[in-house]
Amino acid sequence: MFQMWTLLPKASSFRGKKMWLCELGRWRLFFSAMAPRLIPRVNSKVGGSMCEEKHAVLLSPVGKIEISGCETGLHEIKLPKTSMLPSGAEASAACEVCEGAEEMPEPLEQCTAWLRAYFCEPATLANLPVPAFHHPLLQQDSFTRQVLWTLLNDVKFGEAVSYKELADLAGNSRAARAVGAAMRRNPIALIIPCHRVIRSGGKIGNYGGGRLMKEWLLSHEKLQKEKLAY
Repeated sequence: MFQMWTLLPKASSFRGKKMWLCELGRWRLFFSAMAPRLIPRVNSKVGGSMCEEKHAVLLSPVGKIEISGCETGLHEIKLPKTSMLPSGAEASAACEVCEGAEEMPEPLEQCTAWLRAYFCEPATLANLPVPAFHHPLLQQDSFTRQVLWTLLNDVKFGEAVSYKELADLAGNSRAARAVGAAMRRNPIALIIPCHRVIRSGGKIGNYGGGRLMKEWLLSHEKLQKEKLAY
């Protein structure tokens, strides 16, 4: 290993000590400037671990959906913010990758296949794997995680559940407000279907993607479920 100490002056006198300290400061600045070039760029926010985050954008019937993840799992599904959606609940377009199609890790490929099936071929969803998740919220032992896992496993395509009912399913009947907070924090939209959680009186309630988006998704699922029933 390169030894920077061999290049520093001898501190045999007071003046030599000052020169030595000055030179040491210069070398520290040099290595600080070089550090970003020597360390590869990775995403360390997910689960507190080092992972290389990849991104892709899908063009769907509800607009562009952004997905991100790494080799370990899916980080996020981000729905578009829009004030206009296709009329009716029929899928008016395919769901295809329009950006970032090259070198997608397996979780992103699985996510893409799942979203394509959700919009275009719901009957095939049961045969597709749900991608692994790699997000700190889904790795920590918390009530929020319990709520999200319960929603994923127990509330199926075309169904709806109230905040209170979901709290009951998650093991705490008095935690309807906490369920609402969990819905707002959900990083994996659609796959973890927070759009299926409505108010007890039947009102649609709030949604991160907007009320129009929530209404469209619920209508889409209702229509597709009715078709599958025939």
